[in-house]
Amino acid sequence: MTNIFREFVQKVGSGNHTGENLTRAQAATATKMMLLGEATPAQIGAFLIAHRIKRPTGEELAGMLDAYDELGPKLQPIVSERPAMVLGIPYDGRTRTAPISPVTALLLAAAGQPVVMHGGDRLPTKYGLPLIDIWQGLGVDWTALPLAKTQQVFAKTGIGFIYLPQHFPLTTSIWEYRDQLGKRPPLATMELIWCPYAGDAHVIAGFVHPPTEGMFQIALGLRGVTKFTFVKGLEGSCDLPRDRTAIIGLSSSVTSQEIERLHFVPRDYGFTTKNVPLGTTEELVADIRDVLAGKPGELMQTALWNGGFYLWRSGICPNMPEALAKAEELLTSGVVAAKLQELQALQ
Repeated sequence: MTNIFREFVQKVGSGNHTGENLTRAQAATATKMMLLGEATPAQIGAFLIAHRIKRPTGEELAGMLDAYDELGPKLQPIVSERPAMVLGIPYDGRTRTAPISPVTALLLAAAGQPVVMHGGDRLPTKYGLPLIDIWQGLGVDWTALPLAKTQQVFAKTGIGFIYLPQHFPLTTSIWEYRDQLGKRPPLATMELIWCPYAGDAHVIAGFVHPPTEGMFQIALGLRGVTKFTFVKGLEGSCDLPRDRTAIIGLSSSVTSQEIERLHFVPRDYGFTTKNVPLGTTEELVADIRDVLAGKPGELMQTALWNGGFYLWRSGICPNMPEALAKAEELLTSGVVAAKLQELQALQ
């Protein structure tokens, strides 16, 4: 097996003139061999850094997704009129701006739109604030739930969370390599479009660099995914920024892989052009609780901007003005807070 993996290292690590991209099948095999420990530590480290320098292709990302699909966990389909939105957010967290996606998830679920999230603890290379810590601060602890219990919570509330240390422990060793190398390997790009849901899904992925969007498009196309939204979001997340125009790519139809381009300007909808900086986790959780209590403030503006967009994108509301009004109604009426209480009661 190590001889097979050595060939993969040689292909991606031979430089501009003689290096080659992996096929989809080879990328899947390489990913499985790393997760299962069938390659040596030296080979895995060499592959991860060489592949980062080379940069992945969409076909290679599709192969990596194939491996995760084969070895990883999946929440099973639930009864819903809408495809589940699967939010792809960088696993190494946030360090500069306040995350809003837990509020977005609660708001969407309260409106009848299922949401699946995934991630782990504080992880390299940024060791930023992860979603799991925010949820714990809000009284929802996903870390100890076996997959069967998470499935029950998802079916009941419309929110599910795949917690990798519990549900996909094969990934643990790869995080050690990321820490030692100090760089994000292409696996970090693939994770943004991973869909640990076996039912009809709408993949939402954040990105930073424009070429990433093209890789997403190719990878999802090869895997037959026709519903997607790509957001040039805060720190690579799918949280829409307020300090600049939100650049968004949408799947144009259920049968086409063409991207429809949107540019949403916050001030056009009455929002100030300011992102909320990230303080301590305790401060963020307190601010989120104020949002759920319907109190005005900067984080409420971020919650409305994001909640409105995703209510519109889900099809619950026909346009942005109505979606923004719906988001405000859900937050100020206590409906979103009640969804959090429902989650807390099921822990």
